[in-house]
Amino acid sequence: MSQPPSTAGAAVLAPRPGPIRAVVFDLDGVVVDSSAVMREAFSIAYAEVVGGGPAPFEEYNRHMGRYFPDIMRLMGLPLEMEGPFVRESYRLAHRVPLFPGVRETLEALHERGIRMAVATGKSGPRARSLLDLLGVLALFDHVIGSDEVPRPKPAPDIVLRALDLLGMPPTAAMMVGDAITDLTSGREAGVTTVATTWHGGDVTALLAAGPDLVAHKPDELLTHCAARDPHQLGEMAGSERG
Repeated sequence: MSQPPSTAGAAVLAPRPGPIRAVVFDLDGVVVDSSAVMREAFSIAYAEVVGGGPAPFEEYNRHMGRYFPDIMRLMGLPLEMEGPFVRESYRLAHRVPLFPGVRETLEALHERGIRMAVATGKSGPRARSLLDLLGVLALFDHVIGSDEVPRPKPAPDIVLRALDLLGMPPTAAMMVGDAITDLTSGREAGVTTVATTWHGGDVTALLAAGPDLVAHKPDELLTHCAARDPHQLGEMAGSERG
């Protein structure tokens, strides 16, 4: 059994003052294991629009977390690739699984009264469709796509939008992501940043970006999200009914 990557040398800081009452998740590489499907969709789109030769998926993967049109601009590829990429992503969505332990962690956070949102590089409709297909959409209070904010990650707009919808201050929230763009977006929004390592990407570079916290397994997030007092939860429920 492989050991979790070492955090030696990483700028892992103390968490911001809590308690944490809201969690904003990136989607790909954190909640869903979509890498294989994204590779296939990207390869098909590249062949249709650009032509022969191997699709540069490794370079695409280095920009993960950004909005697809932004990645195309950074790579100097035609924006026309978005159409077939989205089409194939929908067609192959049934092959995208949740990472092990994610469903249980989301359910535990929900039971603890933690508010949750998704802030993703995907478009909002595609993200909501995928989460609905996986049966976890109802666990999130809001799902926000990069097409639904003025500036996508690494700008803080999408995290700030999530906080606004959740009605939470930055000091009570954390951003959970597997890419440097996630950490940058969260840091600029003023929330606690959490780097995840279960995606198997370039963990060394991610940790070198200086997250506030590191999680090697989904359930480690529960350590930083204590359950609310049952009396407080009862008062909240009564208020919502009123």
